[in-house]
Amino acid sequence: MDAIIKKFQRETPESRVKRPSQEEAEAAVRVLLAWAGDDPAREGLLDTPRRVTKAFNEYFSGYDEDPAETLSRTFTDVGGYDDIVMLRDIEFTSHCEHHIAPFVGRAHVAYLPTEQVVGISKLARVVEIFARRLQTQETMTAQIANSICASLKPRGAAVMIEAVHTCMSMRGIGKRNVATITTQFTGEFKSNPAMQARFMELVRSPSGGFSL
Repeated sequence: MDAIIKKFQRETPESRVKRPSQEEAEAAVRVLLAWAGDDPAREGLLDTPRRVTKAFNEYFSGYDEDPAETLSRTFTDVGGYDDIVMLRDIEFTSHCEHHIAPFVGRAHVAYLPTEQVVGISKLARVVEIFARRLQTQETMTAQIANSICASLKPRGAAVMIEAVHTCMSMRGIGKRNVATITTQFTGEFKSNPAMQARFMELVRSPSGGFSL
């Protein structure tokens, strides 16, 4: 696990690539519109290249953010608390790196603190950072867990993602509403089956209708 964390630390943030200019990106969109069979010069598509590049800036804003920085501010005054810290049902939208098609789902994230905890919103932010990149669900699951381990040095981390992929429902086999589930356990969550069971119980337990 230490080797995986060190590798993750070396690779985060991702190596920067030289980005094309705005004009080059818009020209590429026009090429794709023409390749699809439409006329990029017709009135309804004139502003589409600008809109697409603007949307891509939103979809993939995670490349400009560092999860380690997000998790860098921690707190030690927790009254000796050392049990599970968990956020569940973190909604996200990401894009499959194979087809640039959306996949939508929920992430459940937990860790066992040592001497420090992080603000709970930061865990949700880490999910969002990795979701806003081209992804596979398996990679995203591992990245979230490894990021928490690298920054917080917990006794263990657990991540579960449930998602529906439009690259499966809108093309190819065409099966709708099929959920893909991935998990990643580290530390005590990996070595202790009882701890894994507690995590899964918390994921599946009813909320009791609690909301704000």
